[in-house]
Amino acid sequence: MFTAETQIRVRYAETDQMGVVYHANYFAFFESARAEAIRQLGYTYANIEKMGVIMPVVDVHCRYIRPAKYDDLLTVKTILKELPVHHKIEFHQEVYNEENMLLVNGKIILYFMDAKEMKPTIMPVELLQKLQPYFI
Repeated sequence: MFTAETQIRVRYAETDQMGVVYHANYFAFFESARAEAIRQLGYTYANIEKMGVIMPVVDVHCRYIRPAKYDDLLTVKTILKELPVHHKIEFHQEVYNEENMLLVNGKIILYFMDAKEMKPTIMPVELLQKLQPYFI
């Protein structure tokens, strides 16, 4: 299992009239944390795109348990429970506050797509090799 953690400070602009993080902003938090998780493996989305592979989001689920508020320091955990073997990669994500209370969890599925053909493909071999040790 691969796990990465990213901290995000809630900005005022990310809150709603009730003073809590607007629900759609969690998807941006998830995106930032996924990008950082990939960076921890030594890659960026830009590197993967240079390999001819794009990664569109095809499915998103989010469960809101507790609110986050302005200036909270959040920890977003990004978890790969399974090594991708086909054209999809499934990220599980959890958001915790400074008291380590679970606020939100979600699951995001992305496809590996050939950028030119716009057809499903497999994960770039280089990235797969970086992930394999976490699943032994």
